[in-house]
Amino acid sequence: MTKAVRYDEFGGIEVLRVDEVDRPVPESGQVLVRVKAAGINPGEAAIRTGAMADLFPSTFPSGQGGDLAGIVAGVGAGAGRFVVGDEVIGFSERRAAQAELVLVDVGNLIPKPDGVSWEAAGGLYVAGVTAWRAVHSLQLDIGETVVISAAAGGVGSLAVQLARRAGARVIGLAGEHNHEWLRTHGVIPVVYGDGVIDRIKAAAPGGVDAFIDAYGGGYVEMALALGVAAERIDTIADFAAAARYGVRTEPGPDARPGAEVLADLAALIADGHLEVPIAGVYPLTQVRRAYAELERRHTHGKIVLIP
Repeated sequence: MTKAVRYDEFGGIEVLRVDEVDRPVPESGQVLVRVKAAGINPGEAAIRTGAMADLFPSTFPSGQGGDLAGIVAGVGAGAGRFVVGDEVIGFSERRAAQAELVLVDVGNLIPKPDGVSWEAAGGLYVAGVTAWRAVHSLQLDIGETVVISAAAGGVGSLAVQLARRAGARVIGLAGEHNHEWLRTHGVIPVVYGDGVIDRIKAAAPGGVDAFIDAYGGGYVEMALALGVAAERIDTIADFAAAARYGVRTEPGPDARPGAEVLADLAALIADGHLEVPIAGVYPLTQVRRAYAELERRHTHGKIVLIP
């Protein structure tokens, strides 16, 4: 037997529990991973509440989570590029990553480079691939100014770094307690809230060329009010506004397979060119506490579960 997060009905964090389940057995094309770290994401909370049931229907009992990093514990037929003992990073499409043992399709795994911590690796896939696609969808030119909301969050903290690597001038919207971190990464910090448009204009007297919305709640309209063209706005959070105004919802025209992007991001981390801030680390048994912190929406970076 092995432990895994489960829930039997849509609801808040109170429906989450950790169960003893049968040990998974890898089938053709699958790898069994002993999880060392599993990141958590806002989308998982939305799926669990039923808010995304039309897009992501659930059967119960349901598992939870996609991000993971761990050690190969078994290999099915056709998955021979990995062997038992390999350290890997990846993503489970079965909403099952928050567990001790997880089955993963071989195409959703990459080798974990040396120098990448388990916590950073376990929280990388969803936020990292989302940030990469959002930045690349806008095809930023060197010297262009891009504003990124929730700039210290899980996606935003990676997007600001990737946008800087693309040569853009980056304005990051975040609370004051995260401003020093943004400055150390070459980002111009601006406090969100009342008066933010005036503060953005003061920080970008030449105007704003692009906008990445990693939060929702009116930022698409704000970007349009700043004069940003709809095709240079990408939201990962406000799909109603995207449909209304015709703005982008990543991945964009040059999207690459997630595993390829993941490999590039992991290499950047290993070489010291990308940081994954870790906001909190919780044991698997404290999954409710982890999501309670996430749902406050003020975390700096990623929250990770450790089985």
